[in-house]
Amino acid sequence: MTLDELRENIDRIDNTLLKLYNDRMEYVHQVGELKNNTGAPIYRPEREQAILTRLKNQNDGKLTDSAIDALFLEMFAVSRNLELPERIAYLGPEASFTHQAAESKFGAMSAYLPIGTIKGVFREVSRGTAKFGVVPIENSSNGIVSETINCLNDYDLKIIAEVFVNIHHTLATTCEDIKEIKRIYSKDIAFGQCQNFLQDFGLDEIEQIPVESTAKAAKLAMKDKESAAICADVAAKMYNLPILFENIEDYANNKTRFFIVSNFENLPSDSDKTSILVRLPNTPGSLVDFLNDFEKSKINLTKIKSHIVGGVSIFFIEFNGHQDDEAVRKIIAKHESGIKILGSYVKESDDI
Repeated sequence: MTLDELRENIDRIDNTLLKLYNDRMEYVHQVGELKNNTGAPIYRPEREQAILTRLKNQNDGKLTDSAIDALFLEMFAVSRNLELPERIAYLGPEASFTHQAAESKFGAMSAYLPIGTIKGVFREVSRGTAKFGVVPIENSSNGIVSETINCLNDYDLKIIAEVFVNIHHTLATTCEDIKEIKRIYSKDIAFGQCQNFLQDFGLDEIEQIPVESTAKAAKLAMKDKESAAICADVAAKMYNLPILFENIEDYANNKTRFFIVSNFENLPSDSDKTSILVRLPNTPGSLVDFLNDFEKSKINLTKIKSHIVGGVSIFFIEFNGHQDDEAVRKIIAKHESGIKILGSYVKESDDI
């Protein structure tokens, strides 16, 4: 087959795809009208996951699982915006890792609101300024984000999804020679995640200037010709800051987990995780007794973290299953006065 013939076949398929996309969007529009009449939420993570799982199981072509995710998640985002455009608040600024997490679920076409604090994200979603909020919950190197736990305790929003993002840092600068760098801008946590690189190149001895985000670091470094930024590659590209070194983090498997919060609860799927906050009586064995109930019901606990909220010790606990599962309901009913259900959602991974 000649090149022209191959291109003609591709064009023919593209024309067919366009028609099929429009056919799908017509059905999406009808679904949106039904949801608007009933008040049902537009974003249903468990429904999207079921579609992706079905497509991957029947796939016998050259598309990888990640390629299927990329193609269809963007189409889902277009569909949601056709049904009912809704804002997504996230811990900003633009080009932050939280922004990347948000776009990985809601696509590039959604309306995004960068918010300066985690509490601000919760506040604006609670007010209805945004329908969804995206916040970090933990990092594989630095642990749990206390402010997110505090907000989950203080606000009546639900976790509706989790997102995992691989954290890769770059050293970006307008300096052509690393020896010209006099100071480095970055978020404090990023300095700690790149210590080996800084030491190897003698950059641990120059001035390190902590700023609110790695995206802001890139913006500042673009203006300061004797400086560099430790930042994400998307932040460097946004501010046209040349990248000198890539993947400078100490650990290649450095990940951050994010929660998507909103004002509704998910229906069960085939693979759910539930997050709760637990306050137990200050008596010997109370934690053991509580955990034993999960063991007896054969429910797999995936996380147990102690946390202090308002001077009171609580536990952030996660387990496999949905809050509406019969075995889970019995445990919740038994300890109802000490449990706050944060949400049940499609499990992306057992742990970070």
